[in-house]
Amino acid sequence: MTEDIESRENIESVAPKKAKKGITIEFVKPENFRQVYAIGAAGGHSPYDFRIGFYNDTPKLFGDASESRVIQRRIETEVILSPVAALELSRWLTQHINEYESVFGPIARAIPRPRKESAKLVDESTDLQGYI
Repeated sequence: MTEDIESRENIESVAPKKAKKGITIEFVKPENFRQVYAIGAAGGHSPYDFRIGFYNDTPKLFGDASESRVIQRRIETEVILSPVAALELSRWLTQHINEYESVFGPIARAIPRPRKESAKLVDESTDLQGYI
């Protein structure tokens, strides 16, 4: 895989006008490369970096279905980014989400489920679909 990157505008304006030289970046996947599918991400930041753990959930039922329900959240991988890399990731994701939605329509956060009358709305986060 290759990607051509053009010089930044501020560098071009300072540099004398010469023939443009392109930079080619070659993407290489090492032998131990693996892809991970995740249903969600969690993490945080410090003054030095951003940490994003990508996870999958597995339901665990104990006894009668009306008793305890546990969801095992398995963190598949963690990515640690510098603040600049986190900002670039945010911009990249926003661009690609906008492109996706322009082709396929808005991304729905969750499939609406009927709620029990006695259920209280605690927050605006979505339910884990198919597990509860």
